[in-house]
Amino acid sequence: MEKNRVAGAARKAFFAFLEMLPLLLSILLLVSLFITLVPKSLYVKIFTKNTALDSIVGAILGSVSAGQPVTSYIIGGELLKAGVSLIAVTSFIISWVTVGIIQLPAECYYLGKRFGFLRNFLSFIFAIVISLLVVLCLRFV
Repeated sequence: MEKNRVAGAARKAFFAFLEMLPLLLSILLLVSLFITLVPKSLYVKIFTKNTALDSIVGAILGSVSAGQPVTSYIIGGELLKAGVSLIAVTSFIISWVTVGIIQLPAECYYLGKRFGFLRNFLSFIFAIVISLLVVLCLRFV
């Protein structure tokens, strides 16, 4: 009896994944296209060295530039080498990984509009707050 329930749940999950696959692939293609078309040197020109403004700009750019956590170390290091402030890089990377404007339509479709918008909004706000706290904490170290 228990094996039938597990097999049924696995089959149902598999078909749900197959149903989502075209949408997920199209989102991955859009993200790849965006990352390819926007040069990393553009980010360096946008930041102003103003703490509050850089954290907001970093969060905005990270929100529309979806990425993977693994590559965030490389991009963060390159941005720091290029002269972008730590607060901007921190805000950018946090929102880059947690906020997903590009994935928002799929998230709203599968998880609900309220959840999708609320999660992204809170992730955006917390990216700014956490970046400010990280830089503040590092000043005391």
